[in-house]
Amino acid sequence: MIDWLDEFRPPEFPDTSRALEEPEGLLAAGGHLSPAWLDCAYRKGIFPWNDPDEARLWWTPMPRAVILPETFRVPKRIAREVRNTDLRVTANLDFKGVMKGCMAPRADSEGTWIDDEIIDNYPRLHDAGRAISIECWDESGALCGGFYGLSIGRILFGESMFTQHSGASKVAFASAAPLLFELGFEMIDCQMRTSHLERFGIIELDRPEFESRLLAGVNKPAPPSLPGVLI
Repeated sequence: MIDWLDEFRPPEFPDTSRALEEPEGLLAAGGHLSPAWLDCAYRKGIFPWNDPDEARLWWTPMPRAVILPETFRVPKRIAREVRNTDLRVTANLDFKGVMKGCMAPRADSEGTWIDDEIIDNYPRLHDAGRAISIECWDESGALCGGFYGLSIGRILFGESMFTQHSGASKVAFASAAPLLFELGFEMIDCQMRTSHLERFGIIELDRPEFESRLLAGVNKPAPPSLPGVLI
């Protein structure tokens, strides 16, 4: 049994130790997606994820897939793609466009978990400097890939990525991640291991280590902003 969160009360979540084992990491339902609720959730390693026609669900799965500065790597083949690409990579020029790209139906599914409420609220965090987007543009100037995430202190919470051009999301991540770590980010939370990001040095942390790193990182001053043009 999980708790139902009252959206009309100040944001408050159950202790993460109460997350279910099946389905793995499910913690609560209900609540709201206002910036205050999202800030409270992510600071505890909790994030929303559900189909658009379901009740809002909140998750904190373990082990947690993350990339740390000391584990991060760019495979030689991808580094070569970045050097030779005709794509242009920017930061924070079209946050909502990236979100809508991530929201669009994909070849292997009917759609994603991103719904209109998410599209309405996450840009408010971006406007406040609490979320970032990385954009890939093709030779004609069309947005063709990228990713977005929330940033609190020195932790980046990766949310979703998309590509409409072969290799665009790889180029976007391989261009941005080194700069993020150079600027002072201490962890990229990938939530769950994927083959796409595994090549960049994902490791899995148990709950005590993840939450210890999380608590330390979110309470530090935010690093400087990324430059507008990356490549």
